Formats: sequence, structure tokens, C-alpha cells
Amino acid sequence: MNADMSITSLVLQASLVVQLVMAGLAAMSLASWTVIFGKLFGLKRVRNANEDFEREFWSGKSLTEMQQAVNNKAETAPLERIFASGMREFLKLREKRMDAGVQLDGARRAMRASYQRELDVVESRLSFLATVGSVSPYIGLFGTVWGIMHAFVGLSNLQQVTLATVAPGIAEALVATAIGLFAAIPAVVAYNRFARDIDRIAIQFESFIEEFSNILQRNAGTPPSGSATAGTPSGYR
Repeated sequence: MNADMSITSLVLQASLVVQLVMAGLAAMSLASWTVIFGKLFGLKRVRNANEDFEREFWSGKSLTEMQQAVNNKAETAPLERIFASGMREFLKLREKRMDAGVQLDGARRAMRASYQRELDVVESRLSFLATVGSVSPYIGLFGTVWGIMHAFVGLSNLQQVTLATVAPGIAEALVATAIGLFAAIPAVVAYNRFARDIDRIAIQFESFIEEFSNILQRNAGTPPSGSATAGTPSGYR
């Protein structure tokens, strides 16, 4: 392609509306890539932190030791926060000598509430990728339609129309569609990848809640031992 038909020239020679569309799509693409990289590293940190906690949880430590370890940490994993919320509620009801069923139900409700909060955090900004992936092609198409319309209006004043006079205007307009697809395709691919990863994390949360509930069920209804307080139960697991 010669200099007049280069991408840079086509963008600079496009009408103001098409240029605004291109600028908007470029900004959306930049924002989506920022979200993609942030989500990529964020989900990796969540998975690694959850796996570390699960290894420690099933290592044979007592629930007392686990709770103290979680309370002493400055930064905790999502699974640790779910564990802590269920443990706190269980101990509160246990100290009040509530029924075993009440103790277990209270702990499960607390863990479910914490599960929903953690899932909301994990899913944050995922809807933005879905929006970019679904809207960007239509915004680019709008720029293309407007550019082609603008080009044909300009050609109406010419006595003779050839391919050389039509091509630049149409090419300028098609650049908008190309930028729209450039913004949409990575966003759609990333959304599908992250949605699958988040589903796996949600399953991990739910599996842990069920497994931890089984452990609490074996301890529900038993009175606290000795001078143990709500934060220091003994004889668990």
C-alpha cells in the first residue's frame, strides 16, 4: 500500500465522527486489556492462596490452630475468610448452648454469606469484558456505516467516479470495523476463559463449605471444654 492508503493516513483522513468512534474503541480496547491482565494475575493469586490453605487445612491441624493462624494473618485467602466466618458463628452458638442443628445451620448461613461476598469480588469487572465483546463490533459498524455514507455524499459532487476515488473513503470507514473487532475478540476470549476459571473457584468454595460443615456436624452440640473461650475451642477434628 502506498502512503496515502496506510492505516495512519486512513485514520487521519477519516471524518470527525469516524475518528471519535475509533478513539472510543481504542480506549475500550486499552481498558479491556488492563482488565484482562489484572484478572489473569488476580485469579492466579486466588487459586494459589486457596490451594495453600486447603493443604494446611487437611494437614491434620486442629480447628483451633487453623483459626488462630487465620486471625494472625494480615492477608487471607477467600477460603480462609469463608472458614473464619463459619467458625466464628459456630463458636458463638456453641457458647450459647444452642441445639446442634442451630449451630450447624448458623455456621452454614455465615459461610454462604461469605461465599457470596467472595464470589462477587472474584467476578468483579467480568461484566465489563462481556460489554466490550458484545458492543464493540456494533460501534465499529456504526463508524463504518457513517464513513461510507460520508464518502458517498462527497462522491456525489464528482462528475466521474472511479475505483480510485471510491476506495479511500470506504477504506477509511472499514478501519472502524477492524478496530471494533480488535477490541471485541480478545474481550470475548478472555471472558469465556475467566468465566470457566471462576466456575471452578465457585465449585471449590462450595465443596469446602460442605466438607467443613461435615466436620462441624461432628462437633455440634458438644459443650465447650474447660476454660476454652469462643476463640479457642479444643478437641476439634
